[in-house]
Amino acid sequence: MTSFIPNDKISEIKNSADLVDVVSEVVLLKKTGKNYLGLCPFHSEKTPSFTVSPEKQIFYCFGCGAGGTVFSFLMKQEGISFPDAARSLARKYGIEIPITHLSSEQKRLITERENLLSVNKEAMTFFCQTLLKSSEGKSAKAYLLSRRLTEKTIDDFHIGYAPLGWEHLVNHFSKKKIPASLVEKTGLILLKRSRGGYYDRFRNRVVFPIFNLNQQVIGFGGRVLDDALPKYLNSPETPVFNKSRSLYGLNRAKKRCRESDTVFIVEGYFDLLALHQHGIENTVATLGTGLTKEHIRLLKGFVSKFYLVYDSDDSGIKAAQRVIEIFRAEEVDARIVVLPAGHDPDSYLFNSGSEAFMDVVSKALGIIPFLIESAVKKHGLSVEGKIRIISDLKGPLALINDRIARSLYIQKISERIGVDEAAVLEKVRETSSRKTTISNQIYRFDKTGGKKKAPKEMGSKLERKIIEMMLQFPDAIPEVTRRNLLKHFEDEMLKSIGEMIVGYSGPFNQFVSDTITSIDNEEKKRTINSLAIGGDLWEKEGCNKLMNQFESIKHRRENTLLLKIKAAEMRDDKEELLALLKEKQNQARKSG
Repeated sequence: MTSFIPNDKISEIKNSADLVDVVSEVVLLKKTGKNYLGLCPFHSEKTPSFTVSPEKQIFYCFGCGAGGTVFSFLMKQEGISFPDAARSLARKYGIEIPITHLSSEQKRLITERENLLSVNKEAMTFFCQTLLKSSEGKSAKAYLLSRRLTEKTIDDFHIGYAPLGWEHLVNHFSKKKIPASLVEKTGLILLKRSRGGYYDRFRNRVVFPIFNLNQQVIGFGGRVLDDALPKYLNSPETPVFNKSRSLYGLNRAKKRCRESDTVFIVEGYFDLLALHQHGIENTVATLGTGLTKEHIRLLKGFVSKFYLVYDSDDSGIKAAQRVIEIFRAEEVDARIVVLPAGHDPDSYLFNSGSEAFMDVVSKALGIIPFLIESAVKKHGLSVEGKIRIISDLKGPLALINDRIARSLYIQKISERIGVDEAAVLEKVRETSSRKTTISNQIYRFDKTGGKKKAPKEMGSKLERKIIEMMLQFPDAIPEVTRRNLLKHFEDEMLKSIGEMIVGYSGPFNQFVSDTITSIDNEEKKRTINSLAIGGDLWEKEGCNKLMNQFESIKHRRENTLLLKIKAAEMRDDKEELLALLKEKQNQARKSG
């Protein structure tokens, strides 16, 4: 993969890119000593374990073991290849990457993603021009204004119009001499099943471009101008668009999200536009898939406070209930904004204004209180209603790991519906016991799902500590070499890492990033990452003590082995003597 891009360009990108700057776009980092710390974007955690070293330009998560360089971060965060990550960074830092002297296939692979993004950008321009300058766009413009959107909002969000007809976009790209096969990969046009050719996906719809955090158009959403179905239509999954990892409006909301440490999450395009137009710019919208764990992890890089703003009807309540488990799994506290009956965020803001909306927000309920009130409203307080309320709530309560919090919520339910606490607790414990059994079975038999295992630590603690010392305090490397400590290592992988360190001739602060970029062994990469980014404060005296301890243990083992050999000789135990001599021979070979 790296052969697609000249090595000197890879080095230039690596030396120009600031990992802290890149990671900070999606992870809220806090300076801790010489490193930065934040919540890992790759797994659920409440206590930050994601560490970034600006000195070594590497990151490592002590919770899930993810780590690497700036290239690795982009590849994992955006789900892209090494060349795509390199080219993305090159654009960001103004570095030109030549594509001469490459095969046609290599050029195709390198440029396909950029071509798809270019097609999307061209389509956005087409839709915007059609809305603003064509006769067909007048009705769409009138529709948007009837929804009380301003010209500024329409312009800021690049809202456009896909005209009525089957081949307007097909013909537009044909005139531009852009291959239909490429446009098809964006999902903007589809192949006709019967007689060949292509037709437009979006027809007679206002169109909302969807941007990524780099301000690139990755997809579209379209809404009909009347009550025809489907009311909304989104781009399909493509090489540049993943609904579960994308949020409408985040490109514009991220700054205000960071400043306020708060995000409002809505379901519709018009809901988001209404909030932004009323000055509530820390708002994002999901794209037809509902809220996912990837969305939550992405937003955790900007905020710690989540508000879900859903419609007040049954579908809105159900939508809120569906995401509660995701918030619990991601260890995020969220509040549910319940609007007055008959309103969605769009209608409520335009009818009542931002002040009234924020007043409703101030009364937002936490997840469990919201579930309690929803269940009471749904079932009532008859005997049968109370039974159903407890049935609805026992599952969510069983998922609460904090015993004090669970106890307080059970007390609240007991008081709210007039049922003895012990009876509610009994039902919750039954559910909790079943969930624990199932969870343990899943964890035992399914190694790929459920709970996270801490990254496995290979090799003896002392050997790992010596490699850590070499990586973090390179002044100790000459002494390690003089004492020839690496030849006594029992762990071959740690020994090979030590040898790589000793043999490295470049600026040592680049050793880790250079090595991680050049080797393919994932276990070795993780080990180097974890040992290089530790927080120990090394000094010469501590280094000498560690090396002395290692040598002392080595000599003690050798003396113990000699004593065992002599004892076996005296007992005339030939079988054990043979095994011990073989062990001594292995030791001698390692020392040689």
